[in-house]
Amino acid sequence: MKKLLKIILWIILLLGIAFLLFEVSKSRNFQFFGGLVNKAETEDKVAAMTFDDGPGVNTDEILTILREEDVKATFYLTGKEIEHHMEDAKKIVGAGHEIGNHSYSHSRMVLKSPTFIKEEIEKTDDLIRQTGYEGEIHFRPPYGKKLFLLPYYLSKQERKTVLWNIEPESFPYIEGDADKITEYVAENIEPGSIILLHVMYESREESLKSVKKIIASLKEQGYQMTTVSDLLKHQK
Repeated sequence: MKKLLKIILWIILLLGIAFLLFEVSKSRNFQFFGGLVNKAETEDKVAAMTFDDGPGVNTDEILTILREEDVKATFYLTGKEIEHHMEDAKKIVGAGHEIGNHSYSHSRMVLKSPTFIKEEIEKTDDLIRQTGYEGEIHFRPPYGKKLFLLPYYLSKQERKTVLWNIEPESFPYIEGDADKITEYVAENIEPGSIILLHVMYESREESLKSVKKIIASLKEQGYQMTTVSDLLKHQK
């Protein structure tokens, strides 16, 4: 009986540890190593609009919107998509936007070997440099997932993990409606916010349509839209 009880307690303990690690892996404000950013600590009315994935079929359209609105944004691109759409990636750089590393294959960066993590990041860094981009390259993990090895690798390179604090597409009842996306961002914006959107693919038409509306709404509230690197210059 005592042996069975001990086994049960061990199972409960292991399940508890597994649950804790799962929560840490998706946390937006904690990781075991290195710098983690999900917003800038500032009282200035500034915010960063960030776009994950791509380059893709909507590159020209999103660049047109940002040019018309006189807004600079940060694009977290995957190495594989840069390879397939190098000219589109160069257009993003040529328009003066910031480029971040979003891994090569867009695989979850947990339970992966150090070699896998290193290759995913360094290969994408090299491709980003091939676009002509010369600025600092921040890293954003696919799906926001990180645990031990990824943050450790980034910390050794003195690189930040950049996440977000506003993600309207995470709600099924919001993601399919540009007006609801805009309303969600407008209601949850705060100084230093980092907004995450996906606009590069045909399936993200409503997200793409929301960009102009979001910019207009935030400008009405007195916000200036900028890149992540410029946003972090406003940190206290």
